[in-house]
Amino acid sequence: MRTVPFAMLMLAATTALSAHAQSTMDYAQAKQRADADEGSLHALTSRAMRDAQARVLDDAIARCAAPDADTSPFVVVAELDAAGQVVRTWRDGGTTLAACVQAQIAGRTLPAPPRAPFLTSFELSFTP
Repeated sequence: MRTVPFAMLMLAATTALSAHAQSTMDYAQAKQRADADEGSLHALTSRAMRDAQARVLDDAIARCAAPDADTSPFVVVAELDAAGQVVRTWRDGGTTLAACVQAQIAGRTLPAPPRAPFLTSFELSFTP
């Protein structure tokens, strides 16, 4: 009978460690995972995701834009849940515009991904 409680403890510990490892993921790890997750999408699913991202970004830029904004390139990585809701973000870029866009992306909804969690990235560069 001792093996069942021990097995349950081991499962709980493994789950807790996995959740802790995910919660401590840094930007570089999140970006690497987003690239892999996006690369695994079928062409039609990838296009639908990019189209949804474009709509979210258009709205974010409209809300965040300022005539004197620093338009240095930046990246926001978003973690989606099973319904496609952004539940977590990471950012590479420290401008006010980057921080505002990250805040606008948080909590938004994209198409439901093929698995959850699913990471995707928004890469912005304002060069002509």
